[in-house]
Amino acid sequence: MDGPIVDVDRGSATPIGAQLVDGLRQGVLGGSLRPGDPVPSTRALASTLGISRSVVVTAYDQLVGEGYLETRQGAATRVAELGPRPDRSADAAASMPSAGPAGSSSARSSPAGSTETPPLGHAAIAAPAEPRINLLPGRPSTSRLDTRAWRAAWRRAATAEIPADSPPPFGVPRLRVEIADHLRHARGLACSPDDVVVTAGTSEALGLVASVLADLAGRPPVIAIEHPGYPSARRLFARRGARTAPLALDRDGFDVGALRRLPSPPDAVLVTPSHQYPIGGRLPVSTRLDLIGWARTTGGLVIEDDYDSEFRHLGPPLPALASLDDGGRVVLVGSFSKVLTPWIRLGYLVLPPANRELREAIAASRDDEACPVPGVAQHAIAELLASGAVRRHIAVVRREYAHRRGLVLAALDGLPAATLSALDGGLHAVVELPDAAASAALVTRLASEGVAVAPLSDYSAVPGDGRPGIVFGYAAPSDTRLVEGLARIRSAILDLTAAPAPAPATPNSSFTPSR
Repeated sequence: MDGPIVDVDRGSATPIGAQLVDGLRQGVLGGSLRPGDPVPSTRALASTLGISRSVVVTAYDQLVGEGYLETRQGAATRVAELGPRPDRSADAAASMPSAGPAGSSSARSSPAGSTETPPLGHAAIAAPAEPRINLLPGRPSTSRLDTRAWRAAWRRAATAEIPADSPPPFGVPRLRVEIADHLRHARGLACSPDDVVVTAGTSEALGLVASVLADLAGRPPVIAIEHPGYPSARRLFARRGARTAPLALDRDGFDVGALRRLPSPPDAVLVTPSHQYPIGGRLPVSTRLDLIGWARTTGGLVIEDDYDSEFRHLGPPLPALASLDDGGRVVLVGSFSKVLTPWIRLGYLVLPPANRELREAIAASRDDEACPVPGVAQHAIAELLASGAVRRHIAVVRREYAHRRGLVLAALDGLPAATLSALDGGLHAVVELPDAAASAALVTRLASEGVAVAPLSDYSAVPGDGRPGIVFGYAAPSDTRLVEGLARIRSAILDLTAAPAPAPATPNSSFTPSR
């Protein structure tokens, strides 16, 4: 096309960055920019318009996040294929959060997550229906992964010499070296590769620890857990024969006082100190030291689930519990599920050097049950870590998640009769509601509109003692989908609580969150 693809008005009160985003968005929606069309480089467009290149970079980044543009390593940025056009109300929701819901004409006729019963005698199991807007927690953004680095890592791993043996019990040495280096940079944790055990994600790591605790105790172990907390861990411990002791949270998360008030000390305690899951909060250093002191006094083990500590939005990161422990009482559990994708099912344990008994028990267990992560996958992730691609990816998505967090705050913060929380870090948010009836009605209504969220009551570790509310993720969907989903959540909450509320704030066009 002749001339610039978008114009800006320097006399307008609207920031130039916002004008640029809106102009490009309307060009895509109006058809003047078609799927597959390349857009000018950030340098070229900035020169044409006489504006700062950083403004263009930020605008392109936002439109990539919204799903209007797509980038590939080493190729021009192009207009994305949007698929079937959404209804007009969904387009409006993409511009700014609305006080009312997006139009209901596009809502699914059946609740999200429902399944169809296959014909009698049919061997296949029908897959659950995919929600139109999937806001279930635990799903990271994969749209910003460096696909060139990803494919190169797997190609190198696949073309390497094929060993005739199983992977080493604790994992491929090179991967253990790279994980130790990653933790040194990302978490300030100085650990040796010899301390690292490669696992098939967090679940396998927790199951391995629970089994070893049973072997060491000679009986079913007792593990204290957070209430509310990670439901999969609770079920996994039960399948391993462990008994759990649910402990209610205090303002910052895990309550060490409640731990001390138990009739007898448990064998271990599972905590999420960097970002309590799902309510939020983080343990201050004084509480971390107190918890380690409890472990030293009682001989108990602290299992530190460090699941999304790389993504801190407010306040400086606090040191990992494992970095404060010199008595061999803290085991750190981590994974690349939130950093990269759950698809790879790869995680790790970091064992305390001073706990020889635990290390020998883990080694004995792995002698009988080999490392379940395929060697080729271990080599691929080692390549990805060594290339710096993982570190670069974390830096990119931190910025994107901060922007998404701003959208959540703009749409849902300050609603009467609803409390928004868990946004200091991580990839999810919580909306607590006044009663269970409102919570159930909200989940049902959103499902009928094709929006999938999780009931907060599902995270209860005590039957019949669930908190009313919802948990939702904001990392995986595009900005367009997220804003529509937030608008529907907002409208449903206002309808169900029957209270007036101020109009939502307009999110800033940059990636800086509103607070």
